[in-house]
Amino acid sequence: MPSTNSNPSMASLLRNRFIQAIMTAGLFIQVGIWVRNFAILLFVTEKTNGDALAVSLISVAEFAPIFIFSFIGGTFADRWQPKRTMIWCDLLSAISIFIVLMALLFSTWKVVFLATFVSAMLSQFSQPSGLKLFKVHVPGEQMQAGMSLFQTMMATFMIIGPVLGTFVFQQFGIYISMAVVGITFLLSALVLTLLPPDKIEKKDDRETSLWHEMKLGFQYVWSRKILVTLGGGFMAAGLGIGLIHPLAIFLVTERLGLEKEYLQWLFAANGAAMIIGGAVAMVFSNRIAPHILLMLGMGSMAAGIFVMGWSTMFWLTLMAEFLIGLFMPALQIGINTIILNNTDESFVGRVNGIMTPLFMGAMVITMSLAGLLKEQFSLVTIYQASAALFLIGILVMLPMFRMLATDEAN
Repeated sequence: MPSTNSNPSMASLLRNRFIQAIMTAGLFIQVGIWVRNFAILLFVTEKTNGDALAVSLISVAEFAPIFIFSFIGGTFADRWQPKRTMIWCDLLSAISIFIVLMALLFSTWKVVFLATFVSAMLSQFSQPSGLKLFKVHVPGEQMQAGMSLFQTMMATFMIIGPVLGTFVFQQFGIYISMAVVGITFLLSALVLTLLPPDKIEKKDDRETSLWHEMKLGFQYVWSRKILVTLGGGFMAAGLGIGLIHPLAIFLVTERLGLEKEYLQWLFAANGAAMIIGGAVAMVFSNRIAPHILLMLGMGSMAAGIFVMGWSTMFWLTLMAEFLIGLFMPALQIGINTIILNNTDESFVGRVNGIMTPLFMGAMVITMSLAGLLKEQFSLVTIYQASAALFLIGILVMLPMFRMLATDEAN
């Protein structure tokens, strides 16, 4: 339940044993993920002389498990003890990495795809367990500040992660890189043992089946208007992002008339803005309601994407990218806080498992159509359509905003 009184200090949040452990474990995981992603990307590119199909299979290995395992993982996260689930997921990820390393040494290089697939699959079980633990161990009035802290760390790695991953691979090669990844997962599992113990919940005498619990998850979301409208907004945002995600390079080369290398500056501006936005969100986390943060995030995405599509000046496109990055943490924090504040603890995993594929599925649909649409329409039209989808998302979520505003007033 959101607090109506004073803003708790960041020092108080950082003294929270759960926050200390989950942030430290997250630090190790982020190092491992970025080293893994870039080492495998560069290794496969090197091995195949830049074969587009082989490189694209890395993305398939990363995103396919989200569709296949997200809801199943969320359901199991609700059944299992979350601390134990996260520890086992990190241990199994480490084991899979070391198995891949052995196969690299003695067999075929193509097993590197397995490393990405297995880690991405296990994260579908670990991530909802982490959200569930946030619900249990972080007081309601500190929820947004905790989410802000986590999002700021993620944003920081969006800037330093590619540099770190590239450096490790170029200096030490694929074998050492994979060993580093395995060790970081082991260190994360070790740190997670410091989390407060799981609550031992009384089991119902009538043990329900997995299928029944999955069905209950869908019924739960459908029965809550806030979650239904949030899901509609999720889909609109996914469609909007997917429409422009593959076209960023053309924005630089065609719309701005610059070399493709300038794309890195847009990414850098976005990442730097996300760090600033995350820090600002931490400071003001208890003064702004989560639905306001979500509306600011959606609105800024719509405005930024519209300007990027319309602009023919690099500095203006750069500012629009900065605006998007600045409010991206607000969008993510608002979504996560609304889900946690409006979901019973026993359903957190399943709700997360339903929402994530809604967004990802919508994004993949428009990503797959983006190339075809570019042949028929101008970049300006496509970017305006993407901005319009974010505005549609805001309209879809208006009833939710009104409900949450009423709850806040009461």
